[in-house]
Amino acid sequence: MGKGDRKTAKGKRYNCSYGNIRPKAVNKSAGSAAAPVVKPGKRTVSKKVNKAA
Repeated sequence: MGKGDRKTAKGKRYNCSYGNIRPKAVNKSAGSAAAPVVKPGKRTVSKKVNKAA
């Protein structure tokens, strides 16, 4: 079981191949990413000012 054995991790590294013995490092994601929530902006309400004379 050395470099030439393609069933071992050492053989996979030597042969530059991937398989069940030497799985590729894949980032696992939980499906599609959720769209960012856009909050509506605050509306400024102009208050009428009663002028006291």
